[in-house]
Amino acid sequence: MLKVLSNSWALLLGILLLMIGNGLQGSLIGIRGAIENFSTTELSVITSAYFAGFLFGSRMAPEMIRRVGHVRVFAALGSFISAILILYPTITEPWAWILLRVLFGFCFSGVYVTAESWLNNAATNETRGQSLSLYVMAQMLGIVSSQALLNVADPAGFILFVIPSVLVSISFAPILLSAAKSPTFETTKPMSLKEIYEISPLGCVGMFLMGTVFAAQFGMASVYGTRAGLSVAEISVFVSAIFIGGMVFQYPFGWLSDRMDRRLMILAAAIGGGLAGIVGFVFGGSFEVVLISAFIMGGMSNPLYALLIAYTNDYLQVEDMAAASGGLLFINGLGAILGPVITGWMLTVIGPGGFWVYLSFFMFALAAFVGWRMTQRASIFTEEAEDYDPVTYAPIMPTSTAIAVEAAQDYYAENVDSEGDDTENETETLDRS
Repeated sequence: MLKVLSNSWALLLGILLLMIGNGLQGSLIGIRGAIENFSTTELSVITSAYFAGFLFGSRMAPEMIRRVGHVRVFAALGSFISAILILYPTITEPWAWILLRVLFGFCFSGVYVTAESWLNNAATNETRGQSLSLYVMAQMLGIVSSQALLNVADPAGFILFVIPSVLVSISFAPILLSAAKSPTFETTKPMSLKEIYEISPLGCVGMFLMGTVFAAQFGMASVYGTRAGLSVAEISVFVSAIFIGGMVFQYPFGWLSDRMDRRLMILAAAIGGGLAGIVGFVFGGSFEVVLISAFIMGGMSNPLYALLIAYTNDYLQVEDMAAASGGLLFINGLGAILGPVITGWMLTVIGPGGFWVYLSFFMFALAAFVGWRMTQRASIFTEEAEDYDPVTYAPIMPTSTAIAVEAAQDYYAENVDSEGDDTENETETLDRS
């Protein structure tokens, strides 16, 4: 781990600063929008705009990089991001923020693709798992740390928009000045959505539902906080609790899922998240209970992204794993675009409690679908219990692009291949005996 950190610290530091900047503006948009008297519906569309731009950008960024190279794309998109952050408090109109958020999401997806390409290129087959783990830690720490910055200045002013602009600008320095060589860029042609669904209906439906849940947590949590009457300090703690929960539960869930039918872990997490939402709705007047609900909801929902990818891999050929990741990310992106709009509607109709009703509904919907699928297909774990050997779990965040997910898929495939080779060697040894 220390060796990986020494080789990739500049890249990881850049990613950490990027996530601090993105996490801060994500929460700030909801708070400042309420100050500017934007309606809940307007804020939900503004939030969805980011994910629409992100999805579009993730499809366009690879071609941009192939045309002009990593450095130029990185520098150009970074300049746009810094400019957009300064424009938010200058043009406080919903239509302007929607356009800025689309462009912001587009630029950030391109920046992530570039940074993840560098990180993946710096890793070897032996260190890729550790690199992915450190990458996830940097992402989580960035989002959590960003919430503390909400308290350093008045959200009605300019300073809180200047801070993420500066952080994002600084984040490019360690990456661009890194000794890591600019990587060659290749992406795998994705499988069709129909093919992926036929292979794993649960993977497809689950990724869509998790897209709706993550988008609400990442983009609408601060909107909920303002509608619930929370102070800026309380909102920052509330949002942090969601992602701290994800950090705490990510690895235990992955470890356990490698040692049982993954659907049992997905089912347990979905039910746990749904129950946390009910508690948040019923006891929403108690900030302490709300924090506990946020912690559990984040802890149950965030690991599901990687669990669903791992589950889908169980039904894929090794050579198809990377190709399937593109389709799964696209499905997740569609859910992310839709999620904030539905959340905003429920906040309008039900009130602040609509946030918890929304999260509970989609978590229970996933639980119901998992339960139904368990009646339609036998467990791979049960069928192949005698030959089963757990593979190392490579966690990935919903904020990752196709580059990081493909790296995780390759790492997963390498483990499967190495285990297969070990099994063959053991069989040959026994035969000789």
